[in-house]
Amino acid sequence: MDVDIKGTSNAEGEEEKGKPIVVILVGAPGSGKSTFCDHVMRSSTRPWVRVCQDTINNGKSGTKAQCLKSAAIALKDGKSVFIDRCNLDREQRVDFVKLGGPQVDIHAVVIDLPAQLCISRSVKRTGHEGNLQGGRAAAVVNKMLQKKELPKLNEGFSRITFCHNETDVQAALNTYTLLAPLDILPNGCFGQKNPDSKVQLGIMKFLKKMEAPSNTESNLNSIRDNESQISEEKNPSSCTGKEMISSLSCAADKEVKEGNDQLALGSVGPGVSADDGPTLAFPSISTADFQFNHEKASDIIVEKVEEFVKKVGNGRLVLVDLNHGSKILSLVRAKVAQRNIDSKKFFTFVGDITQLYSKGGLRCNVIANAANWRLKAGGGGVNAAIFSAAGPSLEIATKEQASSLHPGNAVVVPVPSSSSLYGREGVSHVIHVLGPNMNPQRPNFLNDDYNRGCKILRDAYTSLFEGFVSIIRTQSNFPTRSSENLKHEPLKSGDTSHDAPTVFFSSNTDQKIKRNNNYESERSKKCKGFQDEARAATTDSRARHINKHENDVSRTMAWGSWAQSLHHIAMHPARHKNDVLEISDDIVVLNDLYPKAQKHLLVVARCDGLDSLADVGKDHLQLLMSMHAKGLEWAEKFLHEDPSLIFRLGYHSAPSMRQLHLHVISQDFNSNHLKNKKHWNSFTTAFFRDSVDVIEDIRTAGKATLKEDDSLLAMELRCHRCRSAHPNIPRLKSHISNCRAPFPVTLLESSRLVLAPTKIASHS
Repeated sequence: MDVDIKGTSNAEGEEEKGKPIVVILVGAPGSGKSTFCDHVMRSSTRPWVRVCQDTINNGKSGTKAQCLKSAAIALKDGKSVFIDRCNLDREQRVDFVKLGGPQVDIHAVVIDLPAQLCISRSVKRTGHEGNLQGGRAAAVVNKMLQKKELPKLNEGFSRITFCHNETDVQAALNTYTLLAPLDILPNGCFGQKNPDSKVQLGIMKFLKKMEAPSNTESNLNSIRDNESQISEEKNPSSCTGKEMISSLSCAADKEVKEGNDQLALGSVGPGVSADDGPTLAFPSISTADFQFNHEKASDIIVEKVEEFVKKVGNGRLVLVDLNHGSKILSLVRAKVAQRNIDSKKFFTFVGDITQLYSKGGLRCNVIANAANWRLKAGGGGVNAAIFSAAGPSLEIATKEQASSLHPGNAVVVPVPSSSSLYGREGVSHVIHVLGPNMNPQRPNFLNDDYNRGCKILRDAYTSLFEGFVSIIRTQSNFPTRSSENLKHEPLKSGDTSHDAPTVFFSSNTDQKIKRNNNYESERSKKCKGFQDEARAATTDSRARHINKHENDVSRTMAWGSWAQSLHHIAMHPARHKNDVLEISDDIVVLNDLYPKAQKHLLVVARCDGLDSLADVGKDHLQLLMSMHAKGLEWAEKFLHEDPSLIFRLGYHSAPSMRQLHLHVISQDFNSNHLKNKKHWNSFTTAFFRDSVDVIEDIRTAGKATLKEDDSLLAMELRCHRCRSAHPNIPRLKSHISNCRAPFPVTLLESSRLVLAPTKIASHS
């Protein structure tokens, strides 16, 4: 991906004024075009105007003609323009290309991400400007992609940038963000797939150069030199680079794999996924307000990162700053480059620490706050931003842990599930940490005593990283590409490896102040009562209490933003009328977004705090019976339409989506969305708990028996009727489409299967 920026000079060597640019964004709904515009416009010194057809008519949807008029006015004012439309075929682009000329450059930025990712984003988003969201979005995106015609230079573009993944998008973002008012970009086609080895080598050299810190001018010179080198290697003949590159085929379909993660829009290190394990995002603890020397601070950051990067296991440490030109980021990058530190375990990221996932695609389970000694909201910088983003619940939760903080120490605070920081960003913990102060206008002034100041800063980072390590040790799983769920195993009496995590941390482990808190991420009424009781008891009584109730809290989860969608629908069904089939006071009914059979419904509880069967008790028995009755009602409706169907009603022992929901699923399993062993076994093994059995468990024992063993999902593929084994999903599907064997006796008992009356006799 080329990100060259260069100026232009006239014959006398005087600098010419840069041209306005029209950037025509090309991409499916959900590809991130609007996010791209927002990132550039927020950080660039060049004046930009975003022209979006969804909002062109006084905030409402308008016409293409209105977009053209608005773009022309902006260009006349000397501003550059983003055309934020899909522009997926040549016909949609042609009129905007005509805006170009001697005084205006026309660029295309093609965000050509996998279709599955775009569809998934479009379906899940809410509050979209063009109202393209929910169930209907999938069909719209699919239809639009069928007409996709990637742009070519001969359409009239002076520059085309192709983005096929998050790395490409980040490079393009950097390009346009760094583009000053007098800068222009080189012409050509950049980021095409399958470049020859020489060009790839040139790009790799360029990226390596860009990773090293330098001032803007030296960056521009190195970029310019690199582009000249690539141009010479690519184009040895007499034809121009533009003519030669335009002869290449820039269009190629990319294989789509299910489960692609969100696009990362931050400065992620090479080869680093946006979602690769437990992650701590931390700002510079020696904040600008504390006026600590940057050189000394960067030395300490690198020293402590090098020490702890080996202790965090599969975790990652990410230094975050809001500005691309951050001095502390540049210094740390330069010093890390001289050390043998794994770039996948530690890297820097530019973005708002309170919006790393929603705006940058980087999932961070834990974030650090450069706090004040009072542990209060207010002031400015990171502290104010985090408390504001988290809402009042974080301040309340912080008060439960501590009322003040000494320099060099940290306090770990679980983020309440009611906090938007938890629900939107997937942040399960905030670690407040207090660094040294060299500002005479602030408390704990050190009067330029850097011997003491450096010791305090080392203590602060030690305390911070120890807090993160403790969180990792008390969590059995963090979100990864294959799991959205952050699991937490219960504390067990006498098990030191699962001891209560330390809330206060100082650099001296002998001085750690421990509080026995089970770090419950989900605070249902049951869990809150447990926490209150635990805090009121002694350490021994807490241990006995935990041991007594460990089955009641055997599984708690911190849910990623994707896994929150059912919860949002259940709590606010009126906002999702297009997705919901039926609404009552207690439940909502909707189609499964990715059905695993011809008929697959979800009956979702509307009780807040019921995330899964693990949260269900005797007081929820009536709700379970209502959900079962509603499931039967819908099954019988489908059976009236097609008597050949057979239904089963049940719950997953460990659901992938937050909010208790009952599956009503036909047993044909005829669906393109049923693709792998996990899909199949989640509905055909003991992992799937029949509704009638769950109701009986609650009635007799007050809790449901859960089969959460992951080995159930990894079992061999067996027919759910005759139990014959099959090597793969296609072979299994071929078999079950013809299998007429009776269902196992256990399923025929207690009405676990729902059949049409005429079919009951033949299956009994």
